[in-house]
Amino acid sequence: MHFYDYLIIASILIFLLTIFLIIKKPYNIGIGYSAIIGALLALIFNVIVLKDIIKVFDIVWDATFTFVAIIIISIILDEIGFFEWAALHMARFAGGSGKKMFVYVIILGALVSAFFANDGAALIITPIIYEKMKALKFERKNMLPFIMAGGFIADAASLPFKISNLVNIVSADYFNIGFFTYFMDMYAPDLFSIAISLTVLYIYFRKDIPERYEVELLKTPKDAIKDAKLFRFSFLILILLLAGYFLSEFLNLPVSIFAVSFALIFVVFGFKSPAVNLKTVFKNAPWNIVVFSLGMYLVVFGLKNAGLTYLLGKSISYFAGYGGFILTVYTGYLAAFISSVMNNMPTVMINSLAIHSANLKEIMLKPSVYANVIGCDLGPKLTPIGSLATLLWLNVLERKGIKITWGYYMKVGFIITVPVLFATLLGLYLRIFLF
Repeated sequence: MHFYDYLIIASILIFLLTIFLIIKKPYNIGIGYSAIIGALLALIFNVIVLKDIIKVFDIVWDATFTFVAIIIISIILDEIGFFEWAALHMARFAGGSGKKMFVYVIILGALVSAFFANDGAALIITPIIYEKMKALKFERKNMLPFIMAGGFIADAASLPFKISNLVNIVSADYFNIGFFTYFMDMYAPDLFSIAISLTVLYIYFRKDIPERYEVELLKTPKDAIKDAKLFRFSFLILILLLAGYFLSEFLNLPVSIFAVSFALIFVVFGFKSPAVNLKTVFKNAPWNIVVFSLGMYLVVFGLKNAGLTYLLGKSISYFAGYGGFILTVYTGYLAAFISSVMNNMPTVMINSLAIHSANLKEIMLKPSVYANVIGCDLGPKLTPIGSLATLLWLNVLERKGIKITWGYYMKVGFIITVPVLFATLLGLYLRIFLF
């Protein structure tokens, strides 16, 4: 057997074994350990080499540090009642109308996803939504529309900023796209995504959304605040953090510099706050997700070495010959499908390498890069293993006693994702070629 044939077979078998471990969790092996086992096997069997590990780290370090920093900021804000305060205001603004609250849940989820990343939205907003539904004495069938909408919008609205999703950072860094440039190119697709997501989610779940609820059953927003001083100060810190993100492009600095710096500021103030238990904050940070993403990057990099990148690059180059719209749609759905199978984190890296190898003209490069991001942001909703945010979301729900079966999730995911993804890709095409 030639080495290249061996490489193809070994990389595929290791990838399939890793996916099996992630899905089945034999002996209660966590997803982080599953991915690391796959990465070690890839190294042992020469599917990847040490220089590949260095190359992968060079691609993903900024995204990884930014992710950890944003999650720590999110957990500290949650500890002082920031997100619960926002959710209670949302419920009161709805004035007892179930349909209005459904819309506000989606808007709140979109805002949290934009500023605190999709993983932050899944980790923080999901339990808050659940607790509010429980306090309002909703039955399970009445909870599901809000829970499913919150989980879906966490990914669907993670487009506008470079820091809204880890895949955004990986792709933007690889193609040297700054924070401001990224925002100017992606704000329109994000608005398309939110609008169509809201419409499709409402149509699908409208029969199970309760007409009315008793606002008096909820506590007042003020009662959710556990440290008023830090709560007020957090608004200033977050504004400065957002300003820092925009400045990062003009200062030619990675966004992780600002994310980590402001996370440290929150940690310092959290240390002085009676409402924040830093031990709990660091314990609850999803370190296993970080380990999982790094492990999966290496496993999938083995597929790249076996020729996957070359094949993807050739297909992208082929469809570029049919014009910007066809290329945009093809790249987006290609990224969505691959993400649903192998997770969006390694997918965005593999596809970025493929796009780079396709040697596209500048006018075709931009739509393919952003379509890849959109596909990797929205496509993972097709399967539970598609994104880290979904894995977090399902884990949080399971701890709350709500079991979402794979069959139900994939049925809802397919019906909602396919039209939303198309509309978002259309928004990207219009933004790049017409606006």
